[in-house]
Amino acid sequence: MTDSKNINNPVGQGGGQRKKLSRAERQNNGPHRNLDRQGAADRKAELVRKMREKARAAEEAGQASDEAAAAQS
Repeated sequence: MTDSKNINNPVGQGGGQRKKLSRAERQNNGPHRNLDRQGAADRKAELVRKMREKARAAEEAGQASDEAAAAQS
């Protein structure tokens, strides 16, 4: 194998051509980012739903204990 004079470009390594990037992809805003953002939004919605369910359950438990305390008095 012959070596080129440029250490960063050795001959015979076979770099190939680079993929043509769209403007959005060059700005890191391609279709893969949209999928990532959708997945993040789905996870956030699920987390918010779980937190609301826990808060509602805690509130109902608190009301039940208040009613039980009032009934004992």
